[in-house]
Amino acid sequence: MPPKLTHEVITAAIEGFEAQKARIDDKIAELRALLTGGSSGPSSAPAPAKRKRRKMSATGRRAIAEAQRKRWASKKAAEGPAQEVASKPKRKLSAAGRKAIIAATKKRWALKRAEAAKAK
Repeated sequence: MPPKLTHEVITAAIEGFEAQKARIDDKIAELRALLTGGSSGPSSAPAPAKRKRRKMSATGRRAIAEAQRKRWASKKAAEGPAQEVASKPKRKLSAAGRKAIIAATKKRWALKRAEAAKAK
């Protein structure tokens, strides 16, 4: 009967293989250094090659855009005719209201200037 592969056994196997890999990488680095005459430090793994971006043809983009427009049109048709939102008439400020705002602003600035003068 084969031995059971428990979590501990698998973890120990992984650690053992990683240690072996590290030793092998060190030996490879030493041999490469002998070939090139460089340092014998462990070499870094080569960077993975970047994949080229896939390009889409103009025809493909046009087809996708047309399909999206079609989906939008069908969605808008399903919603029914656009309901016009009745815009509220623009509110106007009375002369008395405007004077009250101006007076409050002047009072607020006068207090601010007085505090600034007091702080100096």
